[in-house]
Amino acid sequence: QLQLVESGGGLVQPGGSLRLSCAASGFTLGTYAIGWFRQAPGKEREGVSCITRGGVTTNFADSVKGRFTISRDNAKNTVYLQMNSLKPEDTAIYYCAAHATRRFFCSGDVSAYDYWGQGTQVTVSS
Repeated sequence: QLQLVESGGGLVQPGGSLRLSCAASGFTLGTYAIGWFRQAPGKEREGVSCITRGGVTTNFADSVKGRFTISRDNAKNTVYLQMNSLKPEDTAIYYCAAHATRRFFCSGDVSAYDYWGQGTQVTVSS
């Protein structure tokens, strides 16, 4: 059974850091492009960042550029999202997702993704 499981969320003060993990089971993560998305209360799910099968990364949200970094460790079948200088507006449920696509492409479109994790809550508050 193909499954993605996020972890690493929690409560952090403004300016703090968190590292989210997205672990895959039932399939090889390295054969998919992986995206991180987030959904705040009352808002639509938005693309944050993605990484291609070939390791090329893209940040979709201007607000996270320079603060968030996506990376992958194919040996551990895991993708990470390092989040630094966190702000209250980063508060959301964060999801990882996988989609099968060409080697050096990944999408910021929710509808492009085939498999989703259950999400992990990130709360930035003092």
